Parts: sequence; structure tokens; C-alpha cells
Amino acid sequence: MRRPTVSAAGLALAAVLPLTACAGADAASSDAAATASTDASFPRTVEHAMGTTEIAEQPERVVVLDTGELDSVLSLGVTPVGAVTTAVSDGFLSYLAEDAADVEVVGTIAEPNLEAIAALQPDLILSNKVRHEDVYEQLSQIAPTVFAEKVGAVWKENFQLAAEALGLEDGARDALDEYEQRAAELGETLGDPAETTVSALRFVEGTIRVYQAQSFIGTVLADIGLDLVELPTGETATFAELSAEELTTADADVVLYSSYGPVEDSGEAAVVGGPLWPRLSAVADGRAFAVEDDVFYTGIGLGAATLQLESLEELLAG
Repeated sequence: MRRPTVSAAGLALAAVLPLTACAGADAASSDAAATASTDASFPRTVEHAMGTTEIAEQPERVVVLDTGELDSVLSLGVTPVGAVTTAVSDGFLSYLAEDAADVEVVGTIAEPNLEAIAALQPDLILSNKVRHEDVYEQLSQIAPTVFAEKVGAVWKENFQLAAEALGLEDGARDALDEYEQRAAELGETLGDPAETTVSALRFVEGTIRVYQAQSFIGTVLADIGLDLVELPTGETATFAELSAEELTTADADVVLYSSYGPVEDSGEAAVVGGPLWPRLSAVADGRAFAVEDDVFYTGIGLGAATLQLESLEELLAG
């Protein structure tokens, strides 16, 4: 099954958040950022996961160190000067690649390059405690640094935290309101969305992850009103982990599946070609959909959530 094509991030985000701020040397872009929010007053003190950070002026040279932060700043109309990539790709996530074409790579999420970050002379660094707590002090010596507490299900709070650090709170709230309205409207087109069960499957290094309510995709499906299949998660609340032999425990009316990294390495091919796959209700009914991993699982933020709504509208209501 072919994975559905999603539109370019810039087009999707322009429909949600028509802000024009751009982090860089362009004074006109900086002026646009300053007028995009009535709350853009500096200096300001931002409370975050690691304490408080004083930000003297509206940031113009931003570095982001996770996929969620990259999504957030681009969704706010801000192009960072530096960002990290995932471990399985040398480039940025597919749906962000066009808007991030001029952004310098400063390592990976697991190994940010502190020297490369410092060389960019940032005036704000955004990340989260989950990924980079151990290098927070070093980062804060380079530039004012703001960390979210967690990742995933709290993406809306993280988006608003990034907006606060950038002085763009009003635009962020408007964008979230528009997203939530669009999600609710999609739910209405499905009749009673709570009557449709969904399994969100991701193949990762030979295991099957079944994402739960406390995950990014879980929040998007909940905003639509769909019923996510619940399974015991063990150590993490984000997903349950199944073997290929346990696949049918994730049966649902709709299955959304993808692979982290190459399909030949993830285990997807063996499961989809195996004897249990046809026994899933969604497969039998033609409602098992291969989706873009960067949008549904790796990417976390308003941009990815908006593109999920676009894809799900086509797949479920089309």
C-alpha cells in the first residue's frame, strides 16, 4: 500500500498561522515578529522545566534541539539558524524540510554539537528536559535556554512555551484554537467518531509499538473524538510494545501504521506479509492505512498535527 502524500509544511502551516516572523539578520522579518503578538514585550523572564531564564530582547537567532521544537518555531513563522536531525536521517523531517532548507544542522537529537551551536551565536536555545537535561548548563552558557518538561502528549503546552520565549503568545493561542476547531469538525463529519476504534502502530527495530492516549498521535485522535485502542504500557505510558505473535491484540476498526527508519530494518515487511495481518478487522475491511512516519510519529507539534488532520480527513471521511 502506498503511503499517502501530505502537502508541504509551509502550505499547511500558512493556513493555520499566518505569521511572518523569521529568525535571522533580516530586520524586516524581525519587525514582523515583534508586531505579530501584543505580548511581545522584552526583557522577559520565562519559567520552564529547568528553572527561569531571562530573555533580554526578542530572539532573532534561534537553535532548536528536537523535532517538536523545530515544528513549533516553524509553525510560529520563525526559521531557526540551527537544528538537529534524528538518528535515522541526515536531513530534517520530510514535512519540515522545505521550510528548514536554510537551517544549519548542529548534530543529532542524541548528540547535539555544542561547538556548532556556539558558532551560530544564538540568542535562544529551545529543547526539553527529556532529551538534554545533562547538557542544559553548557547550553545556557551559550545562550538563554528554555526547556519543556516532557515531549509527546504535552505538545500544545510546549508550543505555547516556545511562543512565550519568542514573544508570540497571541498567535500561538489563535493557531491552537483553529487546529482544535478543525479537529472537532472532522469528528463531526464522521458521525459519532467514538464508535470507531483506532490502532496506531509503528514498527521499530523488530517490535510493534501501539501508541496510547498519552502520546502525540493519541492527542490528535482524541481531539477528533476517535476511540484509541487501549493496551497495557508497562514502563512507558506512551506506547505498548508487542511481538509479531501478539499483533491481534491491537485489532481495531482502523489501523494507522508506519516504520521508524527503513522498512527492511523495522520489521514491518515481515508482519504485513505474515499470517496474522489479514486477521485484523481493519485489514479485512480495507481500513489499514500506511501513513507517513515523520508526520504521525516522529514529528511532534502543530505542523504535524495539522497534516495528520489533512491525511485523516482524506482516509476516513473522503
